[in-house]
Amino acid sequence: MMIVRLSSIVEHLDSYLRVPEIDDSSVNGLQVETDRDITRIAAAVDASLEAFTRAKEAGAQLLLVHHGLFWGRAPLRGALYKRVRFLIEHGVGLYAAHLPLDMHPEVGNNAQLARMIGLANPKPFLRYRGSLIGVIGEVERTSVKDLAATVERGLGSPVTLLGFGRREVVRVAICSGGGGPDLMQAVEAGADVYLTGETSHEAATLARDAGINVIFAGHYATETLGPKALARHVEETFGIPAVFVESPTGL
Repeated sequence: MMIVRLSSIVEHLDSYLRVPEIDDSSVNGLQVETDRDITRIAAAVDASLEAFTRAKEAGAQLLLVHHGLFWGRAPLRGALYKRVRFLIEHGVGLYAAHLPLDMHPEVGNNAQLARMIGLANPKPFLRYRGSLIGVIGEVERTSVKDLAATVERGLGSPVTLLGFGRREVVRVAICSGGGGPDLMQAVEAGADVYLTGETSHEAATLARDAGINVIFAGHYATETLGPKALARHVEETFGIPAVFVESPTGL
C-alpha cells in the first residue's frame, strides 16, 4: 500500500493549480488539515456533510473539492461548525480549488467540458477577478439541438436549451457553474452558443435580445468534471487510489 505525506500532495497541488497566483473569493488550498498519512483520496464538488461522510466511508484521508468551506470571514458555528467538526473527528483533510480548478488548462472544469464536446483550439475566455476562467473555440458545424444532446449525454443529466440564435453553430463559449451573469462576454466574443451551468432569469432575457443560444447544463453537473480529473491526476502522480463521491444538488 502506497503511503503519501499530506504535505507532499498539498505542495504539488498548490504548484500544479497555481493557487498562490490566482485571486479568488474562496480560500484555496488546504482548508482543514489531517495528521494522518494519505493512502486514499476522494473528490467531490461541494464541501458538504454528505460528501464528507461518503469520503470517510470510502476510506479516504483527504477530500478534494471545488467549493470549499471558507469564503471570507465567517463564525465557526451552525452548519459550518458541524462540517469542520466532522472532518477533525474522523481525520479527513480538506483541500479546495475554486477558480484554480475552473481555469486549469488540463484538469479544469472548462477544459474538461471543452474536451467532452470536441472543442478545437480552445482559447482562454471570460475575465473574472483578473483571470480568464472560461474557454472559447470551435466545434464541427452542428445543430444547437445536437450540441445540447451531446452535453446531456456527456454529463448524464438534463440540460435547458434557449435557442435564441443560429440553428447551426460552430463557435462555442464555455463557463462552468454560475456563469449566467457573464453572458454578454460570450456575445462580445462572437459565440454562437454559450454553455454554462445554472440557469439565470436575467441571462435568459439578455440571450433573447442578443440573439445567442444558451445551454444551461447545471451548476453541479458542469463542475463534476474538474474534481474527477484532478482526482485522476493525484492518483497517477502519487500512485494512491482515488474515488469521486457524488452529492448532487439537482441545480
